[in-house]
This record gives sequence, C-alpha cells and structure tokens, in this order.
Amino acid sequence: MSPKKIVLLLAILVLVAVGARLAWHPRPAPATGAGSGDPVPVRVAVAKRGPLDLTLRLVGRAEAWSTVTVRAQVSGQLESLAFEPGSRVRKGQLLAQLDTRLLQAQLDQARGAVARDQAQLQKAQADRRRYADMLAKGYVSRADFDTYQANLAVAQAALQSDRAAQELAQTQLDYARIVAPFDGVTGAPLVWPGAQVGAQATDIVVLNQVQPIRVAFSLPEASLGAVREALARGPVQVRATLPGNDVGAPLAGTLEFVDNAVDPATGTILLKARFDNPDLRLTPGQFVQVTLPTTRIADAVTVPVVAMQSSSRGSFVFVVGPDGKVEQRYVTPGPVAAGRQVIDKGLQAGERVVTEGQMLLVEGAKVRVAS
Repeated sequence: MSPKKIVLLLAILVLVAVGARLAWHPRPAPATGAGSGDPVPVRVAVAKRGPLDLTLRLVGRAEAWSTVTVRAQVSGQLESLAFEPGSRVRKGQLLAQLDTRLLQAQLDQARGAVARDQAQLQKAQADRRRYADMLAKGYVSRADFDTYQANLAVAQAALQSDRAAQELAQTQLDYARIVAPFDGVTGAPLVWPGAQVGAQATDIVVLNQVQPIRVAFSLPEASLGAVREALARGPVQVRATLPGNDVGAPLAGTLEFVDNAVDPATGTILLKARFDNPDLRLTPGQFVQVTLPTTRIADAVTVPVVAMQSSSRGSFVFVVGPDGKVEQRYVTPGPVAAGRQVIDKGLQAGERVVTEGQMLLVEGAKVRVAS
C-alpha cells in the first residue's frame, strides 16, 4: 500500500472515532434554576394570620336516632304489608294489616252486651222510681224498695263493665292496623302475608329513625379536657366525612353527649354528635371520618401544609421576594389543622411561600409565579 493510501485510511479512521464519540456523549442541555437565566415556574400561597381551631380526626359510626322492631299488639293472620322495603314512612302510616273478621265479631258482641245492659238499666231506673213512690205511700216495705235499689246498682255496674269490654274490643280491632310509630326508614320484611302473627311475639319489620341521626366515636382520654373547655365556650361543631365520597361538603353536626366514664380497657371515652341528615347521606352502621375541634389559637400565622420542606437542619419554606427570587427560610412549625401548618417563628403574614415546584429550587433562584 502506498503512503498516500495509508494517510487517507488513517484520516478516515480518525473521523469515524470522533463521530462515534460525539454520538455517545452529546452536549449537555442548558440547565434551569439558580444558575440559569430562565425563571422556574412555581405556584405560591400567601401566609395568613388569624384564629385557627385545632382538631382531632377520629373514626365514628352512624347509629339510628331511634330504632324499633315493629310487632303486632294482637294475634291474628297477617293479611297484607303496606310498605316497600327500604322506603321512607311517616308517623301513623300503615305498615301491615291483620285479618279483622274475628276482632270485628268480638266488637259486635261487646256492642250487643252494652245495648242489653242499657235496656236493663232503663228498666231498673223505672222500677226504682215506681217503688220509691209506693214506698212514700206505704204500699211496699223498705226491704222490697232496697231490692230494687240494688237491682239498679247491678245494672249500672254491668253496663260499665260491658262498655269497658266494648272499648277493649274496639282497641284490639284498631291494633289490627299496624302503623309506624315515627318517621323513619323500613328494613326488609320479617314476616309475609298469610303467616300467623302472635301478639308481642312476631317481628314484622325494623324501623329506623334517621332524621336526625347520631354519630358515635371514641375520644382518647388525654383530649377530654380540651373538649370540655370547648363545650364551656358554647356548642361544639362536629364534621363528618364519608370515606371515599367526594360528593358534597362534609356534614355538619353538634356534639351532644359525653359519656360519664372512661373505658379502662381502651383509655377512651364515648362521645355522640347529632346530625340533621336532610339528604340521608348517613346510614345507620356506616363508618365516617369525624373532625372534632379541641383548641382555638386566637392569632396564628399559617401556610398550606404542602409548602413545608425538611432537611437535616430542620423545616423550611421557600419565600418569594419582591425581586422574584426565592429565599430558603428555616421556620419553627406548630400544630396542623384543616390542611394548614401553624408557623410559630420565622414567617410573617402576607409573605408568599412556594407550594408547587420546590424540587427545582435553590437559594436565590428566580421564579415565575404560575396563575
């Protein structure tokens, strides 16, 4: 091979090596952040000053305001059911109907006895009046008059007794109509038409009153003092959130019951809150997330919890200055409530803190606040 060809071949090899190096090691892209001229896009929030209620988050369970297992007051055959399972019913609304033929016959028999007693009473009254005149004229003895006086008393007593029997028969007939004792929601039927129902023995349906409704939850005994202080200031508002349900705002209720003893086995005390439950979002037996305020801080500086960052030196936030640059400022955090972090020291109300985009920031970085 000639020297020219050797030189040409070496040049080609050098060019191939340079091209391969450039392909495997591309030039780095220009960086953004503190050392770049392009500002970092961030979202910010303003530190606020004002009162803040500290809260406890607990798990509660809804329970019916009142619940009753509906039974018949008299025995008989179930003729019909007058409700749809799981439906809302009003107080006095018909739930079930018993066969009334036997009860109606007993009532008619009692009415006949009353009519007979009334006729006998009228005869006894007439006899007494007649024999009272005869006694005054000396035509009958006092013993005969006393007999008719006693007959009148017996007739009055018999009428009173049979009237009571008539009222009882009427009441039993009325009990054949089984009605709702209060507004509520029915469960599934526990007996069906055609079955023989025993007085105070056969369950027909369970009725729950759910407007209003209660939510029961257990509070750690260490927080009981704070709750009692809150009750001393006035009614304590309780909020309930249904797990996994983002529809609608949390339900608002009022704390109405604090048990009189702490459970020694768990170190908790039972509390109950009243909820109006107008849209029936709460159902007996349902688990809910309960938020209970315990203490009020009258004057607190707060920021969203997402603004807080941590390092080996402690907690800090990125504060956006008037020149559009951020300052990494270390703060003293306090308690957390309602998604906001109390800042005890290191931040003033009105200052802007970064809530999104902190991972791209360093001390002195330029930022652009996104709308």
